[in-house]
Amino acid sequence: MTHLHDGACEPLTIALPKGRLADQAIDLFAAAGLPRPELDNGRKLIVESADRTVRYVLAKPSDVPTFVEYGAADLGVCGLDTLRESQRHVYEPLLLPFGYCRLSLAAPADRPDTPLRYESQPRVATKYPNLTADFFRARGVNAEIIALSGSVELGPLVGLADLIVDLVETGDTLRANGLVETRTILEVQAVLIANRAAYHLKRQAVEKVIGRLRHHLTEREKKETWNGGNH
Repeated sequence: MTHLHDGACEPLTIALPKGRLADQAIDLFAAAGLPRPELDNGRKLIVESADRTVRYVLAKPSDVPTFVEYGAADLGVCGLDTLRESQRHVYEPLLLPFGYCRLSLAAPADRPDTPLRYESQPRVATKYPNLTADFFRARGVNAEIIALSGSVELGPLVGLADLIVDLVETGDTLRANGLVETRTILEVQAVLIANRAAYHLKRQAVEKVIGRLRHHLTEREKKETWNGGNH
């Protein structure tokens, strides 16, 4: 295990998105030799490592970039979709090898050409209004964006929207609801983000985290390449 600093220093605060991404991030940190949070009953929102050098904050995924930009956390882990949608000003020192999916435009399977009819004003249901608006604006399409927080697949089914923009992993949910992907807007994976001030004020601890993660990922990639070449 790597200690991030010596002596009685303020712990490094890392914001993690509650759920599977947090579990994957903690496993990756531990594999890279970084302090793991102490086990608890699963109800605490702030959990320290045993050596008290790291404080992990478990936040709603969409709040992680906000915590990091405003300095409530020094580092954070979130999806590229969440980061781009939030439009927060943070550093992005490292992409992480999990959380893979894509943000896609989807249309009803019986009329998949709808996105191509740019003379109309499509109504688009999404949890990502900023990314969706940017996508259509860049193509000169005056789309009406309808922000939803639940299952956006319902949009076309109930006549609320012509199209949807949503995260897709396998596509099973789309197919089950009569929808097909027509465009990939953003390839998504997890990313390590850093507060701009902390990157300088806590440079030693921040760079140690980034360095350990980068070294571990490089070594893992070498091992996978070596094993793949020996089959």
